[in-house]
Amino acid sequence: MKNFPGRIFSNSQNIFLFFLRKHSGKVLRPRWVVLKPSPASPFITGIILLFFLLLLPHTGMAEKTIPAADLVKDGQKINLNQEKYHVLFQELEHDHQFTQAELDAVFKGVRIKRKVLVLMDKQWEAKPYYQYRPLFITRSVIKKAKKKLQQHRKTLDRIEQELGVDREVVIAIWGIESRFGTHSGGFNVFQTLNTLFSSYPRRSDFFRKQLVEFLILCRENNYDPLTINGSYAGAFGQTQFIPSSFREYAVSFDGDERRDVFGSTHDILASIANYLHRFHWTLDAPLYVDMGSELKGPEMIKANLKGRKGLVDYLTVQREQSISLPIPPEKRPLTIVGLEIDPAQGGGKRYVAGYPNFQAITQWNHSNRYAMAVSELAEAIR
Repeated sequence: MKNFPGRIFSNSQNIFLFFLRKHSGKVLRPRWVVLKPSPASPFITGIILLFFLLLLPHTGMAEKTIPAADLVKDGQKINLNQEKYHVLFQELEHDHQFTQAELDAVFKGVRIKRKVLVLMDKQWEAKPYYQYRPLFITRSVIKKAKKKLQQHRKTLDRIEQELGVDREVVIAIWGIESRFGTHSGGFNVFQTLNTLFSSYPRRSDFFRKQLVEFLILCRENNYDPLTINGSYAGAFGQTQFIPSSFREYAVSFDGDERRDVFGSTHDILASIANYLHRFHWTLDAPLYVDMGSELKGPEMIKANLKGRKGLVDYLTVQREQSISLPIPPEKRPLTIVGLEIDPAQGGGKRYVAGYPNFQAITQWNHSNRYAMAVSELAEAIR
């Protein structure tokens, strides 16, 4: 029988050590030890605490979370009798008027796609920028993007006139999301959303919402929900919209009133632009400004640590970085972005000030790396 340290608590007089008492790998009962620090022997007290802390990484309290993919088998049937599916079906019937027969037909035999769970924990946005950028910005992509600009010039003219979004950014997002429609994903969207709802606890609520939105949009647009393919995260079409984004931002731009992000280039480009338009895009405004390899003031550092939500007045950026900046639209604040530099090229970070248009791109994809890749691809094709 062994005691395993688990937690430390303290007040002004005592330090409480919480142990898990185990025998043959099973927890029998917790055990508390009270340590009374002596003013005369702070050194001894410190040694005891240090010993306790060194033990913590070897206990069950510090065990890593088991990856979701390791808890399932590929192709196993999803248990539709679990409580969260009962609640889902009730919502679909009562709030969205699906019949029991319709739900039985579409959910019958739905199975886990394990690779979806593997990929969810290995997303590209987690890579440092010097590895992320080359995934999307290549000579081939730049060449194709320039060709698309010319090929769809009239549609892009109209988009700039009616939606006020720069054509190069629209084309850049199209290229990054689906390689201009050639890579829209090979995962069945219905299976993917069910896999993530049932077996990816960290974002189960989010994908539950997307599953509901997907079934509604399929009914609204007369799509068969079992035949639509997309990404491992449930995005589909040449825009790679998730279901809720399709319902909110997709538009028809070819005159037929049907929002087609699969085959209508007019709708695809206009839907991308409409998304950015809805997040206050300003035509011909800056995307970002380089600020060098160092943040020189406390406000800059604090904003950078907050990520895309850390905003700073442009005058503060000018003052703390000792640089001159173009005035942002409506003098809106800037975000402070750090981009990793390849260690082979000296390492460190490149810092940029992200303007409101840059921030609009992060509403599409919350990654600053994604927004920078879009910005740099758009620059490369101007």
